[in-house]
Amino acid sequence: MSDIFDSPIARQLTELNAKKRKLKGKSAPKPAETRIITVSNQKGGVGKTTTSVNLSAAMAILGMRVLVIDLDPQGNASTALNIEHRGETPGTYEALIEGVPMTELVQQSPDFPTLFCCPATLDLAGAEIELVNMENREHRLNTALTNFLDESSATGERFDYVFIDCPPSLGLLTVNAFVAARELLIPIQCEYYALEGLSQLLGTVEEFKQHLNPSLALSTIVLTMYDKRTNLSREVREEVMKHFPEQTLDSVIPRSVRISEAPSYGQTVMSYDPEGIGAIAYKEAAMEIAQRGANE
Repeated sequence: MSDIFDSPIARQLTELNAKKRKLKGKSAPKPAETRIITVSNQKGGVGKTTTSVNLSAAMAILGMRVLVIDLDPQGNASTALNIEHRGETPGTYEALIEGVPMTELVQQSPDFPTLFCCPATLDLAGAEIELVNMENREHRLNTALTNFLDESSATGERFDYVFIDCPPSLGLLTVNAFVAARELLIPIQCEYYALEGLSQLLGTVEEFKQHLNPSLALSTIVLTMYDKRTNLSREVREEVMKHFPEQTLDSVIPRSVRISEAPSYGQTVMSYDPEGIGAIAYKEAAMEIAQRGANE
């Protein structure tokens, strides 16, 4: 009988319940001013959009007022948040190219009353080309977002967090995100070559700081698809923490079927499997981000 209580599943349940109890005893401090975070990594498949939507939902659950800007033409963040983005639905494209105020574009999430999204439609795929010859092409998102946040604050509905979900490239859409944001969050998958391309991305950030946005800083690294049973995951974590000890979260996002399944149901894992390991991991990460911000 003792073997049952010492099985891997039993240990996992015990650990999960301990994390739940620990989270219940904590409160997330609200930031003194809106934190604008761009989530970027030019490598695909690292959990960028998954991290954007689930951190946003976790922050909403913790009592924050949150905006997600879907800047990826694939619109996966909009899908995961169950936000309408088909056909003629206006969204980020209209904000960038046509100058439509974001107050006319932002939709409320059906799952979380304090979570909002400016959706991405297929029109956004052509925005990279259209932006090339436009005036202030690098600053168009920053202008739209600043106006929106000012209007929201004026009505007593200030946003605590803005998460910008970028496409997996360093084109003009990502440039707009880097100019609009104050913080950069990079998800890194626990696999071989995890750090490949990271130096290029950080070099790009330094260029932005010098020429376009001196306020931009790498504030957070989140390790995704972590499997503590493998040497590889542990080695990647050690390597990342060695190079970025202050930015790397202690919280890690595990490999989870539930996390992967949730978007196909138009949900984040926070609503799809709220008591599962994926949801708890993102709550832990959100709590850590909130507390780190309060301590700075």
